[in-house]
Amino acid sequence: MLLSELAEKELIEMENGVRFGFLAETECIFDPKTGIIYGFELLEQSAKIPFQKKKSTQTLFIPWEEIHLIGEDRILFRKAKPTRKQYD
Repeated sequence: MLLSELAEKELIEMENGVRFGFLAETECIFDPKTGIIYGFELLEQSAKIPFQKKKSTQTLFIPWEEIHLIGEDRILFRKAKPTRKQYD
């Protein structure tokens, strides 16, 4: 599968069905030496609403281990965490 194909997939949390946008709207956190993907970082949904007063933006992190299924149109994951671990 090509990266451009992954970027078009919608991120959906399995527990409550909340949509978190598309993978293209995230930052991929990976180890540049080994290529291991740690997960994806995205802005909280309230920060993406246009024409609203900017609140302090909190990022959410989807660890690679939480991704359950990469389907034809969607990526299903179990749970997003409020912050990511610091990776060396």
